[in-house]
Amino acid sequence: MGRQSAFVREDTVRSARDVFWSEGYEGASMASLQRATGLNASSIYHAFGSKRGLFDAAIEDYLERVVRPGLAPLCAPQVAPDALERYFLAARALFADPSGRTLSDGCLLVNTACSGLARDDGIAEAVRAYRAELLAAFTRGVQARRPDQSPQERAQLVETCVALLISALVMTRVDRDAATAAIDSALTALQNQEQGHP
Repeated sequence: MGRQSAFVREDTVRSARDVFWSEGYEGASMASLQRATGLNASSIYHAFGSKRGLFDAAIEDYLERVVRPGLAPLCAPQVAPDALERYFLAARALFADPSGRTLSDGCLLVNTACSGLARDDGIAEAVRAYRAELLAAFTRGVQARRPDQSPQERAQLVETCVALLISALVMTRVDRDAATAAIDSALTALQNQEQGHP
């Protein structure tokens, strides 16, 4: 058996993910990754090939364990009319909690998109794919909420909601009130559409 059998891969990736989430790819030193995972550098390189390989695994874990569970009600076979509103209410609760991880660390993918690593083709594609997942999930939420709207109106509301969520995720590290205000704006946009306002 290889060295990977000496540790649980999922736990290693999750521990590294939290370091990358908090410190960013460039800020995460090998020393901090070793402390978090309990592995030495040679074991990390043996299992993941490089720091970047570990980061790629951390991104996939972030999508599977953080992003997609939140989007699950919007991706279900039957989407409730209030599913997207409930998504934003849950997000607002996280942003309003001063002890919450979302407030302190933002979004791993959005943070990466704002870093120098975003120039990497693979990372850029991962960020684009993340936005595409948000668009697809929010589209289903808007369709369930307002099936009477035109495709153009729904697309505009979806783009507005995605933009406001990303704005909140960008601002959460530096301005809690601004992040919460962006979420509130998304909720207002949804409620105005429900009431038939332009």
